[in-house]
Amino acid sequence: MKPSVKPNNPHFSSGPCSKRPGYDVSKLDLSTLGRSHRSGLGKQALGLACSKTAELLGLPEGYRVGVVPASDTGAVEMALWSLLGARGVDVLAWESFGSGWVSDILKQLKLQDVREYSADYGDLPDLSQVDFNNDVVFTWNGTTSGVKVPNGDWIPNDRAGLTICDATSAVFAMDLPWEKLDVVTYSWQKVLGGEGAHGMLILSPRAVERLESYTPAWPMPKIFRMTKGGKLIEGIFKGETINTPSMLCVADYLDALNWVEDLGGVGAAIERSEASLATIKKFIAENDWISFLAKDAATVSNTSVCLSVDANADQVKAMVKLLEAEGVAYDVASYRDAPAGIRIWCGATVEPSDVEKLMPWLFWAYEEVTK
Repeated sequence: MKPSVKPNNPHFSSGPCSKRPGYDVSKLDLSTLGRSHRSGLGKQALGLACSKTAELLGLPEGYRVGVVPASDTGAVEMALWSLLGARGVDVLAWESFGSGWVSDILKQLKLQDVREYSADYGDLPDLSQVDFNNDVVFTWNGTTSGVKVPNGDWIPNDRAGLTICDATSAVFAMDLPWEKLDVVTYSWQKVLGGEGAHGMLILSPRAVERLESYTPAWPMPKIFRMTKGGKLIEGIFKGETINTPSMLCVADYLDALNWVEDLGGVGAAIERSEASLATIKKFIAENDWISFLAKDAATVSNTSVCLSVDANADQVKAMVKLLEAEGVAYDVASYRDAPAGIRIWCGATVEPSDVEKLMPWLFWAYEEVTK
């Protein structure tokens, strides 16, 4: 029978992600609208976005947080173009975005001393093969595969190279070992449900030292430049952005940070995400026609939860259309490059109770398309 109870919020998109519970755009502090981002008020708001992020994430002493252009992609590209080339590079990929960084390193930067470690959707590469005398580029969580690294134990504290981590669907939802990460990137529109076009770049002191001691051989686009006269442009990490940001989006991001603070901090945000994953785990244990795309239980993502269904691609597509037509789940198809399946965003802004209400609808939709 068709379920009678629907999720209160059917937004399960993996990006842009659901707004926080209780979100009301009319409640944003819009005092910065119409003002220059370089005004005292504008820089104050942008500086607060940086400092409050560092405070909530509990970043180690000396780590810097900056707002940069072009979402998470822009932040990753800034790091790759500005930092790579000083050492060999080990790059890991197990889904589409990681594969994109492989392509950029090999085909755009055209670096020669590169070792690629790849795995198919559902798997991780062998992390024990990584040489940390090299710079290491990887995603913490594969947004399009639902596969994350299980922890940071594979990263040594005494590494010689830098660790450059695309963590856009992990920051604020997973426990990251900051002292083992030299560059971390993410975007507002993932775990915090913010607006697009803005990226966040977190640098360790080791990354700053590299920036100040190494000059790449290639021309550097203006929006990638983080040094001047051999010194870090500190203003980038104090609210003086490289190009003009949307102050409306800044206000929206600050609202999301306040929400995390009111929840009780990052730990509480992680608990919400883990609670949603626990509901899906229980559902999978009770139904043999659905499974995680991730093959190792230790690597199952708690944000971008990717599911394989015992059905053909057309049937899966029909399931997705049914769920949308009923108004119970929007945008839950797998990423276009991934195997056909269902992808349910379970970041902190999604209510775990809504994930619980969605499960009977998954069963109903599957029965409808396979009967």
